Amino acid sequence: MNELLYPIKFEPILKERIWGGTKLKTYFGKSSKLEKVGESWEISDVKGDTSVVSNGPLQGTTLKELLTKYKGGLIGLQNYKIFNDQFPLLIKFIDAKEDLSIQLHPNDQLAMERHNSFGKTEMWYVVQADENANLIVGFNQKVTPGVYLENLENKTLPAILNTEKVKAGDTFFIEVGRIHAIGAGVMVAEIQQTSDITYRVYDWDRVDDHGNSRELHNDLAIDAINYDMPDNFKISYEKTVNQPNEMVECPYFKTNFIHLTDTLIKHNSKDSFLIYMCVEGEAEIQTQDYKETVKQGETVLLPAAVEHFKILAKNAKLLEVYV
Repeated sequence: MNELLYPIKFEPILKERIWGGTKLKTYFGKSSKLEKVGESWEISDVKGDTSVVSNGPLQGTTLKELLTKYKGGLIGLQNYKIFNDQFPLLIKFIDAKEDLSIQLHPNDQLAMERHNSFGKTEMWYVVQADENANLIVGFNQKVTPGVYLENLENKTLPAILNTEKVKAGDTFFIEVGRIHAIGAGVMVAEIQQTSDITYRVYDWDRVDDHGNSRELHNDLAIDAINYDMPDNFKISYEKTVNQPNEMVECPYFKTNFIHLTDTLIKHNSKDSFLIYMCVEGEAEIQTQDYKETVKQGETVLLPAAVEHFKILAKNAKLLEVYV
């Protein structure tokens, strides 16, 4: 192992959103003077929003600088061949005090043609949800482009969308082209491809403090929607204690759920970085020369070169992510 590589934490990049709230500050203890904090970008290589290391000898180094210096030692040899100096995932916590806009994301081909970007396959893990809170995923009936456009023009789009009442621990897989929206009162951990391309199609006719509506992208969205997608978006997964339980496996990332009440000895043979998002409690990650605590609402990156480590906790819930 490269002696300089260790469990790395980053400064959260907090984003004010028209629909944002205060839970990221009150529930997770994230510091911000922003009033409506909608998102905390935990690990980001999005242009203009590159994460900066917050702990250890590499404090102050950007994620881009880490990639340039450590290459496969940071993200894995095979990943580096594919992604070069671009980190493949964007990791977030999201707090929706109000409903998010109804939206979708383009696939890799459309995103590259139109925006020189990756597409945006993503997943949500519900960290906390107010009573009767819900979110929107997919349609509630068979929909054609004509039916979709008719409802869009008549401002009745919500009537043909599938609403899911949610609670903590519920998990959803949002493929490209799948229409969706996080509902008011829901806080999620979001794992996605590195992309900030969103097609907003309906925003509840709301305006900002200056009376302005947000831009809609209906011309771009119409041929990016997948109308034939099956209703396979809600993920069932095991919750066996003290071992990884598979949640999502797709070409872009793999995510496991770990409910840890003891010591977990890990050997990383995946030729990939490992990300741990702490969604409840706290845990300590120990390498040969380094210890790092990850608390609820925090995220830590284990470089690919860190092959052997332990995770210790009395009662913690973690999302383990890799490519």
